[in-house]
Amino acid sequence: MSPASYLTAPPRGVAPIVASSFTLVSVWGWAIWGALVVVVLAGTAALVLFAVRVRQAWRDAREIPRDVLRRLDEFSRKAEAVAEKVAATGDATVELAGSIERLRVSLAQLAVLRAALDEATGTVGRVAVYLPHK
Repeated sequence: MSPASYLTAPPRGVAPIVASSFTLVSVWGWAIWGALVVVVLAGTAALVLFAVRVRQAWRDAREIPRDVLRRLDEFSRKAEAVAEKVAATGDATVELAGSIERLRVSLAQLAVLRAALDEATGTVGRVAVYLPHK
């Protein structure tokens, strides 16, 4: 063997130092299969979540008209109750106005009677000064 052949050829009886390509390929294969499993699991989870959200949206969409109608019925009942109270208040207001007018007349009569009583008491008081006391 020539001295140059020692530089190009590996020594005889010594195992190769470089790792075989089979080992690297198998590691890459496991990494690819692992990533593929992760992607499939993530996609499945996303589809399940999407299905749950679609189902909830469908239920909400069916429930909205019922809820709106229930709230409108409740609102109309409250509006009718308010209308009845306003009507009753309107009748009471007319009755109250009549009562206030009668009260004003009564107060005027009371003022006249008080003035007459004060006048009579004043007159009787002046006469009573001259009457004997027991």
